Amino acid sequence: MSVTLDALQKVPFLSHVPRKALDSLAQTMAERDVPPGKEIVTQGKGGVAFFVILDGQATVLVGGREVRRLGPHDHFGEIALIVPDLPRTSTVRADTDMRLGALTAWNFKPFVLKNPDVAWALLETLAKRFAG
Repeated sequence: MSVTLDALQKVPFLSHVPRKALDSLAQTMAERDVPPGKEIVTQGKGGVAFFVILDGQATVLVGGREVRRLGPHDHFGEIALIVPDLPRTSTVRADTDMRLGALTAWNFKPFVLKNPDVAWALLETLAKRFAG
């Protein structure tokens, strides 16, 4: 099992997806290394990718204020899967060396068309996040 597949199985809106389908999605992802201090996504700037943390730690900032810390198997950037280039709602900055799995909107859309229940699970995830 690839590290990316293992991480995807822990993403709530993907946890119910059959392994074979999830493995095909994992194959479309790119791994990215990020050094400490680098902004992975920046609040207010557009983006087209969703990220799963494979290794390392990051801080989520909204308006320059820390709101959350992230670690292995955490994820961020779901909105970009639905509406690419919409301004990011937060900044995520690497605290340590990081390794990420990155999934683009154009790779996610065909997957959702074949697995429509993922779209509803993603909407539930976003609603919970915005509700607080």
